Amino acid sequence: MQTKALEFEQYDQLQDDACAQRILAAKQSLGKRAVILAHHYQRADVYRHADLTGDSLKLSFLAGQTDADYLVFCGVHFMAEVADMLSSPEQIAILPDMSAGCSMADMASLSKVERAWQELSEIFDPDEIITPVTYINSAADLKAFCGTHEGIVCTSSNAGKVLEWAFSQREKVLFFPDQHLGRWSGHQLGIPLEEMAVWNFDEPMGGLTPEQIKKAKILLWKGHCSVHQMFQPQHIIRFRNQHPDGIVISHPECSFEVCKLSDYVGSTEYIIKTIAAAKSGTRWLVGTELNLVSRITEEFKSQDKIVQFMSPMVCMCSTMARIDPQHLAWTLENLVNGNVVNQIRVPPEEAGLAKLALDRMLKIS
Repeated sequence: MQTKALEFEQYDQLQDDACAQRILAAKQSLGKRAVILAHHYQRADVYRHADLTGDSLKLSFLAGQTDADYLVFCGVHFMAEVADMLSSPEQIAILPDMSAGCSMADMASLSKVERAWQELSEIFDPDEIITPVTYINSAADLKAFCGTHEGIVCTSSNAGKVLEWAFSQREKVLFFPDQHLGRWSGHQLGIPLEEMAVWNFDEPMGGLTPEQIKKAKILLWKGHCSVHQMFQPQHIIRFRNQHPDGIVISHPECSFEVCKLSDYVGSTEYIIKTIAAAKSGTRWLVGTELNLVSRITEEFKSQDKIVQFMSPMVCMCSTMARIDPQHLAWTLENLVNGNVVNQIRVPPEEAGLAKLALDRMLKIS
């Protein structure tokens, strides 16, 4: 039975312990009708309530496989969009706080990418020469752009495989919005740095000459993750001086210099699995988001593994952290009362085009 929607103001001042109890009660009431998905970067007091956890690729698969009526996504906006597109039409994707976005995703808008495509058409036909590749950390309309132009989506787990596929289709790639993931993935395929040019979307023709564009195998969008930008080569050098036997592992959203100095580079799932498989007594320096590092620090203490956060400064995904226990309790109790709040719905035509690019990725993965 549907009642009047509960206002968030009733929850804003609730203490976290009270929220936790109400979340548990609401989950019990909803049963299998609702599933909570949480990204690894999610804050601990929300992550603890998740039914399914993972990185972007894993959650992409899981979103399409659950049969719950409600997919409550504790992540950021683009993740909930993916859940909506990969689930059945009857399922409802929900983002507990609509302000949970991604600054990297915001660096590439559809209008800017379309302008870049138009500018490139002054040199050659991009639909014959370039495969557009968007990182999953992007809005649905950019995924739809890739679907329209025979492009594809990638994650940090599969970017290398995706680039190989992209080059099997056409000779060049436009990679957005994260230049660092694109550069590192290209490097892993043996592409020289001088053949990976940065496209500055604030300048005409990306700030590049026609000769630079023709020479480039990959055009890298000038975007980045503000969290992973905080990690610097000197953090690794200091760690190695203090702990010569220590091991460094980083996320490929880090700068090229940080990745080059690391012993291992990979997605959040890769980071977790690599440390889990390591020998006891090993010491690790980890270059990725703080909530994940704090979680695995505690998880592997019993195995006598020491896990350190790379930066001396606090670096967490502040937009994802906007999903707090108060918003989760508000969302779930509204569902108990028959009300859906903060539904994420991608327009059907856009979703259809975006799903073409997503399905290409899932087939490769």
